[in-house]
Amino acid sequence: MPLKTMDAYVSNFEQVFEKFRSEGQMKLLLFLADKDPATSRSWCPDCVRAEPVIYQKLEASVKDIVLLKAYVGDRPTWRNPSHPLRTDQRFKLTGVPTLIRWENDAVAGRLEDDEAHLADKIDSLVKI
Repeated sequence: MPLKTMDAYVSNFEQVFEKFRSEGQMKLLLFLADKDPATSRSWCPDCVRAEPVIYQKLEASVKDIVLLKAYVGDRPTWRNPSHPLRTDQRFKLTGVPTLIRWENDAVAGRLEDDEAHLADKIDSLVKI
């Protein structure tokens, strides 16, 4: 089945999130580090490790999934304790990558940065 993706950044997160909430498919949010302009790779090694596994598992799913990729900014921006996505009580983010299953306008399941790369955990999150 098709995987639909949406991209959001700190500056437009609320607008994109509102559109995402109106989607009818299974909803997943993936909070990621921005790409380093010098290398074109994420500054976050856990994101580099998890992204390909997440995309592979979601693209292979038989479910219709909409994935909101929310980029949290560069390292100094993300490390700020008052980062708006860190302080947002809907998500309670502590690290990236974080993969969240969103149902009924709430978190229905999540994989934190230390497990977001594990294929069996991704499968379990999608099957909830």
